[in-house]
Amino acid sequence: SLHFGLTQDRATITMRLLNAINNPHVDCIGHMTGRLIGSRPSADVDFDAVFEAALKTDTVLEINANPARLDLDSQYARRAQQLGIKLAINTDAHSTKMMDMLPYGILTARRAWVEPTHVINTWSFDRLYAWIQSRG
Repeated sequence: SLHFGLTQDRATITMRLLNAINNPHVDCIGHMTGRLIGSRPSADVDFDAVFEAALKTDTVLEINANPARLDLDSQYARRAQQLGIKLAINTDAHSTKMMDMLPYGILTARRAWVEPTHVINTWSFDRLYAWIQSRG
């Protein structure tokens, strides 16, 4: 997840994300634009490069369900699915009360026409475990 340096130029931001995606210890990239709706714009990300790397490395991209983020948005979530990139819907919860935000992520995925088969946290335990094991 991008948490700082969000105003860096496109090449720098993209390289940071690509470095994370290409790290064999990283399985998922969270709220990758760092946006906060109404208070902080999205970082300038080269989505073509990030999506290409995520597909190549089988790295999951997050749909963050926090209504202040909704990041990936539906446009990019749809594009990711069309390319065959796996997604995860997460709440960005910092407490149990924040788990109630999950429906916002589900609505974002629905708006993007994301199929449950592309969302790893809809998978059975066996399927998810097999995928994790395949990553080494």
